[in-house]
Amino acid sequence: MSTLPSALQAPPSAPDVLGRCRELVRPALAEAVGRLHPWVAEMAAYSFGWCEVGGAPAAAPGGKGVRQALAVLGAEAAGADGRAGVPAAVAVELVHAFSLLHDDIMDGDATRRRRPAVWKAYGTGPAVLAGDALFALAVETLAATPGGPRAVRLLSTALADLVRGQADDLLFAARPFAGPERVTPEEYRVMAEHKTGALLGCAAALGAALGGAPEPAIAALDRAGRHLGVAFQLVDDVLGIWGDSAVTGKPVGGDLRERKKTFPVLAALGSPAARHLPELLACDARTEEAAALIEEAGGRAAALAEARARTAAARALLTELPLAAGAAGELCALLDFLVGRDL
Repeated sequence: MSTLPSALQAPPSAPDVLGRCRELVRPALAEAVGRLHPWVAEMAAYSFGWCEVGGAPAAAPGGKGVRQALAVLGAEAAGADGRAGVPAAVAVELVHAFSLLHDDIMDGDATRRRRPAVWKAYGTGPAVLAGDALFALAVETLAATPGGPRAVRLLSTALADLVRGQADDLLFAARPFAGPERVTPEEYRVMAEHKTGALLGCAAALGAALGGAPEPAIAALDRAGRHLGVAFQLVDDVLGIWGDSAVTGKPVGGDLRERKKTFPVLAALGSPAARHLPELLACDARTEEAAALIEEAGGRAAALAEARARTAAARALLTELPLAAGAAGELCALLDFLVGRDL
């Protein structure tokens, strides 16, 4: 059994955990990016918020560093020093950046973290090139570790699932909101596990593998990360409809105007109360009505209930593993923080 902290102990602060892991990983990540062609390295640095177009230093908002934290904590959960998980953290952060560069192009998203997306700042072709370089650099980073072949196989499996999830997500856009061809909530769950969960699971599993964990623990951490990924995506879906734009950086109702087939919408469409929802979604001027109807039909509640169930499943897996106490507690703190954010 895991040695999770007792209820009498103060839980670790998730922001502090994320900050500690970012500080540990940042030098190795910067060193890896520095090995790229200078122009490509600048685009990569821009995507991480380290510089402006042209290379001038910047302190733009970056990501939370969830994946790199999972890699570090995966190594620590195996009883190793967190530094053992740093190559895994660098690799998954590079792959995550690669996926965002390409996602923004595929989705036509012009901004990322309140700045022009890389493809808007540098051009579509250069952004594709930068994404390809980041992917290659991730593989190179893992191949250079003592457990290189095993680590690269883990990453390859996650990447195959990520691509599968992205393909399904793109195909969902062409399917109707109603009728026999509509996207079902179960199809969405599978897509989210692949598109978002695969890399989160891979991060924890890679860190554990480099930290010397046994195969059952590696597999369980991968499953826990996948559950977390689905929960993370569902919370994103809720924020995309009802979130505070000042916090999320996204326009209120933006997902509805873009007619995204998110989980709250799909869950609501299964209710008789939402029979008029497709016509509301077809009109940009009626997003407020659509959001209210989705909530009335239970879409918001269903998404949050599913997110909590996935978090509970991830926590159960962690509880069953013989993990180092500190890392186990920090992993559980991350679960609660990521699923409870801004709701």
